[in-house]
Amino acid sequence: MELLRTDSNHKDFIALVKLLDSDLAIRDGEDHAFYAQFNKIDMLKHVVIAYNNAIPVSCGAIKPFDTTSVEVKRMYTAEQSRGQGLASIVLSELEQWAKELDYTSCVLETGMQQPEAIALYNKNGYELIPNYGQYANVENSRCFKKHII
Repeated sequence: MELLRTDSNHKDFIALVKLLDSDLAIRDGEDHAFYAQFNKIDMLKHVVIAYNNAIPVSCGAIKPFDTTSVEVKRMYTAEQSRGQGLASIVLSELEQWAKELDYTSCVLETGMQQPEAIALYNKNGYELIPNYGQYANVENSRCFKKHII
């Protein structure tokens, strides 16, 4: 497996995010439009793509959240590649990149309709925090944080 650090203009990231959005449209149902407005991928400068035999199979991104934290965005692993630990590898690479950029923590939001994501973040040391920002009063949202330094 190979990891590529790039930005949101990369064609493989765009293709994986299309698959992610299709999956979320089904999982989120009528709430999808609300979440979609916060998941635009233009201007993401820190994207990681995982390749297996030159095929893009997993991705994720970080963006500045505040002066000490980044927000993890657009985590996705292609259905046929799940269960191999790829999301944890991508997440670890994103955390390493955040450290290199002098951030000390990562925050993120995921939905109750994404139990695999919740399990991923719990497994990787993320702790449940009060919902932040636009997710503050959203019952279906769960927000997490991890100190990386």
